[in-house]
Amino acid sequence: MRLHLLLLLALCGTGTTAAALSYSLRGNWSICNGNGSLELPGAVPGCVHSALFQQGLIQDSYYRFNDLNYRWISLDNWTYSKEFKIPFEISKWQKVNLILEGVDTISKILFNEVTIGETDNMFNRYSFDITNVVRDVNSIELRFQSAVLYAAQQSKAHTRYPVPPDCPPLVQKGECHVNFVRKEQCSFSWDWGPSFPTQGIWKDVRIEAYNICHLNDFTFSPIYDKSAQAWNLEIEATFDVVSSKPVGGQVIVAIPKLQTQQMYNLELQPGKRIVELFLNISKNITVETWWPHGHGNQTGYNMTILFELDGGLNIEKSAKVYFRTVELIEEPIKGSPGLSFYFKINGFPIFLKGSNWIPADSFQDRVTSELLRLLLQSVVDANMNTLRVWGGGIYEQDEFYELCDELGIMVWQDFMFACALYPTDQGFLDSVRAEVAYQIKRLKSHPSIIIWSGNNENEEALMMNWYHISITDRPIYIKDYVTLYVENIRELVLAGDKSRPFITSSPTNGAETVAEGWVSQNPNSNYFGDVHFYDYISDCWNWKVFPRARFASEYGYQSWPSFSTLEKVSSTEDWSFSSKFSLHRQHHEGGNKQMLYQAGLHFKLPKSTDPLRTFKDTIYLTQVMQAQCVKTETEFYRRSRSEIVDQQGHTMGALYWQLNDIWQAPSWASLEYGGKWKMLHYFAQNFFAPLLPVGFENENTFYIYGVSDLHSDYSMTLTVRVHTWSSLEPVCSCVTEHLVMKGGEAVRLYEEPVSQLLRRCGNCTRESCVVSFYLSADHELLSPTNYHFLSSLKEAVGLCKAQITGTSWNPRLCSQTYREISNPKKITSLSMAPASLSALVFQQQKLMLPSQLPGQANMSHMDLVPVAALGPSLEQLGGHHLSAR
Repeated sequence: MRLHLLLLLALCGTGTTAAALSYSLRGNWSICNGNGSLELPGAVPGCVHSALFQQGLIQDSYYRFNDLNYRWISLDNWTYSKEFKIPFEISKWQKVNLILEGVDTISKILFNEVTIGETDNMFNRYSFDITNVVRDVNSIELRFQSAVLYAAQQSKAHTRYPVPPDCPPLVQKGECHVNFVRKEQCSFSWDWGPSFPTQGIWKDVRIEAYNICHLNDFTFSPIYDKSAQAWNLEIEATFDVVSSKPVGGQVIVAIPKLQTQQMYNLELQPGKRIVELFLNISKNITVETWWPHGHGNQTGYNMTILFELDGGLNIEKSAKVYFRTVELIEEPIKGSPGLSFYFKINGFPIFLKGSNWIPADSFQDRVTSELLRLLLQSVVDANMNTLRVWGGGIYEQDEFYELCDELGIMVWQDFMFACALYPTDQGFLDSVRAEVAYQIKRLKSHPSIIIWSGNNENEEALMMNWYHISITDRPIYIKDYVTLYVENIRELVLAGDKSRPFITSSPTNGAETVAEGWVSQNPNSNYFGDVHFYDYISDCWNWKVFPRARFASEYGYQSWPSFSTLEKVSSTEDWSFSSKFSLHRQHHEGGNKQMLYQAGLHFKLPKSTDPLRTFKDTIYLTQVMQAQCVKTETEFYRRSRSEIVDQQGHTMGALYWQLNDIWQAPSWASLEYGGKWKMLHYFAQNFFAPLLPVGFENENTFYIYGVSDLHSDYSMTLTVRVHTWSSLEPVCSCVTEHLVMKGGEAVRLYEEPVSQLLRRCGNCTRESCVVSFYLSADHELLSPTNYHFLSSLKEAVGLCKAQITGTSWNPRLCSQTYREISNPKKITSLSMAPASLSALVFQQQKLMLPSQLPGQANMSHMDLVPVAALGPSLEQLGGHHLSAR
């Protein structure tokens, strides 16, 4: 047996005492089902589904209809057990604890056949005192109860009034009463995900032994003192003192690069003790701050803290400290009722650009370091600076937040409550309070987290009456809402973390919600807070359908993943848009029809004699539609940052739904399951660019706005070109006088009636011509080349068959694109014959591969991109075929 023996805390000098020993129980365990008919080995961390798959007892859970075929796994009660020998002399230690970092979810724990405790919360860490039952050779059992059956029992026991919703919509093929169990809410199904309510030990489990005292937790928060113009560090350490007498000593805190070291005396009384330290950093020392991606560096400082205690006990910890301030600004806006809603980082207003994060897999043991790195690198490669960790998933693993710190990704962190009302009986509240206190302590030292949010859409669900509650009963549910999110979660946040703001819900009206007694009559108001917006019926090319809100934290359109992704989990008979598989995989009511309807507004739908070709072309077309829809909506939000129109505007955030996929199925994601980029993600590289020209029409006049996320002003010119679809040579072009693009603003740069534009450009009509435009200085591109379609593409005239060849990736081809703004790393070169604008637009706008465009295109994404792989038979491009040689 491999020993996982770790000396947790350092031994320092002659005569010192070992602070603690830790022995991990990760590795092989035994798993059996409820009646004992099935017994198998399983890994910890892990879950039952993974163990069954690894032993060849089930197929891949994501294959075809296995989410239904394997429902029995979640309905059984499984037991994890292990026998082990502790590799150190247990009698020499005063206190021995069993630590479970993550148990999923309902279990009774037996240690040497003695019941030592129970678990009921996937998101909490559990510690059990086993000093009196531990031996040299031991046995441990975790007897799990099905979370599905437990949730049903809890719901049935709540007899005073129902707590909706009972079950998810039938199209989701999920399980009921998820709101009665503190478990990953989407594991019971969602409109983009399957139902796999797992059981297992999903994080580390270990034995800890110590004498005298033990450091249980260590956390810190940098605080900027405006009056003193200096940084301070608030440090909190939690001890378990097992000595019968007080333990004295001193603490030394050092940050060498900031020339800072302070010493403190302390005395710890027996029992649980909290030590609070306040570290002053001289204002004469220059402290480099942490900035979001695209705004500066992510500078951090190494800190050590050494506790030198009586009895020769030395405990040392190290950490990386980042300094940054975050403010949520809610203040009156001239010309508009309501309040602003935007973030200042280090005193600078920042437009939040990004997406929403869901769990990367239904089975957390599949989420590797490599996958996390791939997904989060894709975020910054697409010029994003923010992810919202959505409240129906999980509080992510430590490595996720460490990578966000490193990469400069701001995190909007929901607490794990979503799209439901919740009970407030004492047992439930006690479990929630332990969960919230633990997660605040675990996460608050990360600079990437800029806000806590109490839940996802529950204020809106309550006040917009999603669950058809009678008006006379509504006060009961409002009281429960306030009890849970205000009197418990908010209270714990205010007590445990003063370094970032808290809002009760998303969407919410922020300060207005508070003023209205913690619930607003219209939580999705355009005048306050953030909004969620979805509209699959209106034409997404018409920017007027989108809300001119203060902050758009959810919006989006569905598409299908690429065929190469679907092929791995399907069979030949599934490869049709109307197949049983395609209908089963779609968990959003009417989603497949909505995609085709939206695509059909501007593209000709595929009609091939080859059914497989039609299927491939159709799923490809959904990606074209999704990308163009989200582009249009995102560009509208970005250009609305600096203006008030009809009393609305000053939009300061655009987080589309959603970034990643949990399985291979249609969804709103821009990254397919496993990390492959959809077309939307390539589009995001452009529509989230730091400098961007945005074109649109209003009352038959064509406008171009310049949008800047930069801290400085730039002098540049705007070039506007009109092309026919059949030629790369512009019919006409114009270049503006030198203009100064103000940093952090969106301003109008150009306007011209479309009729005048067409007359000026010879024989152009809306159907035969298209407009392109870009920002440059000294013949260097400063922005992507953007496009404005003057008509639907299904009405375009002159489209030519494109013949495109691609060369292999070569970093040396990288040009000095977006000088001083971004750093492209890998560029491909393309050649086209015959030269045509239809090829140009879909080369740049669809394939996102030209050498003059920004960002890094990662090799791992490129199987999506070549025209040979994606090229539709594209009747949808006016009846012309786009193919590769």
